[in-house]
Amino acid sequence: MNKAITKTDFTFDGQKSLYTGKVRDVYDIDDKYLVMVVTDRISAFDVVLPEGIPYKGQVLNQIASKFLDATSDICPNWKIASPDPMVTVGYKCETFPIEMIVRAYLTGSSWREYKAGARSICGIPLPDGMREHQKFDHPIVTPTTKAEIGRHDENISKEEIISSGLVSKEDYEQLEKYALALFERGTKMAAERGLILVDTKYEFGKKDGVITLIDEIHTPDSSRYFYADGYQERFDKGEQQRQLSKEFVREWLMENGFQGKPGQQVPEMTPEIIKSISDRYIELYENITGEKFEKSASDNVLERMEANIRNMIARLR
Repeated sequence: MNKAITKTDFTFDGQKSLYTGKVRDVYDIDDKYLVMVVTDRISAFDVVLPEGIPYKGQVLNQIASKFLDATSDICPNWKIASPDPMVTVGYKCETFPIEMIVRAYLTGSSWREYKAGARSICGIPLPDGMREHQKFDHPIVTPTTKAEIGRHDENISKEEIISSGLVSKEDYEQLEKYALALFERGTKMAAERGLILVDTKYEFGKKDGVITLIDEIHTPDSSRYFYADGYQERFDKGEQQRQLSKEFVREWLMENGFQGKPGQQVPEMTPEIIKSISDRYIELYENITGEKFEKSASDNVLERMEANIRNMIARLR
């Protein structure tokens, strides 16, 4: 199996900095462009797991690139080109300090909070009597603050965002409109593939004063999908849904006693587990895009990536 790429350490012409996130290595070129390398690192519960997942970076990068192109008529986005299967190059933007989470179903962390007694999310009231995986009357926006690595993002209400000055009222309302419009497009595209877009997150910035979509979009790391076939039957019976998301990784970790809490140890990631996660990501790609996944050449991946990036930078400069 292809060796996972968990770290890059390139030096490019005009490079100002290198930011290493949970999954992405981001190179700042001339304070104007960003080179985003989507590595094979994998995180869950805000913890980067000790083993990488082969082809995961390619899967995420190519899904995000496809959806950025498919939604560019709704909202400007940061992408210029994807010069390598694991790389997207785009414009550097001034980032908003929040993430816009759109939810159409009571699932995942929102369900865990609801089950524990919460009856509102980010200031949005929820009725009693809801069940896991139940559809909301309409999608809701539940923003979070953007946390540093190793810390959890925190839910925050629209009112708190505006009153604290994190984002102006005018900008926030535009962010909300964009997030809902993008979610609607994603929902339609998912339906064409026999899928339900359950929830997702969007990140935005500003380029020359214009609100711009940044980072990834509608990937299995940032989104949750259900298979539409059988959803209602499973819901009526109180059964778990067939999911296309990273939730299966979280579930495996929880089954093995890990939720990112102090003192907990990540369970052993055996070659069998790593291969099963890689296979699942490829399955996600093929279901979400409707295209067969073509594994990129596994020889000299770092050299190939560096050459492709250098060529792209030379064209931009």
